[in-house]
Amino acid sequence: MDTRTLKPATPARRPVPSLENGDHLSAREFLRRYEAMPEVKKAELIQGIVHMASPVRLDLHGKPDALIQGWLCVYAASHPEATHATNVTVRLDSDDVAQPDAVLFLDAAHGGKAAVDESGYLSGAPELVVEIAASSVSRDAREKLVSYRRAGVAEYLLWRVLDEEIDWFLLEEDEYRPIQPEEGLLRSRVFPGLALPVAAALSGDLATVLGVGAGR
Repeated sequence: MDTRTLKPATPARRPVPSLENGDHLSAREFLRRYEAMPEVKKAELIQGIVHMASPVRLDLHGKPDALIQGWLCVYAASHPEATHATNVTVRLDSDDVAQPDAVLFLDAAHGGKAAVDESGYLSGAPELVVEIAASSVSRDAREKLVSYRRAGVAEYLLWRVLDEEIDWFLLEEDEYRPIQPEEGLLRSRVFPGLALPVAAALSGDLATVLGVGAGR
């Protein structure tokens, strides 16, 4: 037999492993696996550990989330230098790929640090990140707070629904310091005119939130 005409067998391509809760991965490998699983709607890499989404309750997440999205959407509509997005994948660094409930970020001409990369993900630290959490013992109030601080997210708004508390942190000297309410309003230090009437937000009064705090 003339072996010169035989072609070497092409090695079989290994399937991309699936994402699993608790996996320890790099940001690159996390995104490779995430992109191979279109059925997964939300997964995050926080300090190198994979966290998969759990079912969402209307009262503990759905309604507060809708209020926040409306508030930021209206603000961005009248401030073209700011972009609002919901549930967008944000590549913060090599250990953290978050999918926050909401972000608001500035364009580069106005000093923004985040930009869309070649894969369509947001890369870098948005100026404002918002998370809706069940309570102060949640991952949003602990590990993710550390990750956002470390990545340089200028402001972090955390709504702790069960605790009936809203925390708004400002990054100063590499530490998050709580913004104190003034006459019932939590005011952004980065986005002029953006303020959240705390009592109205906690009661679900969207009309007041939009009328008072959306910077129109």
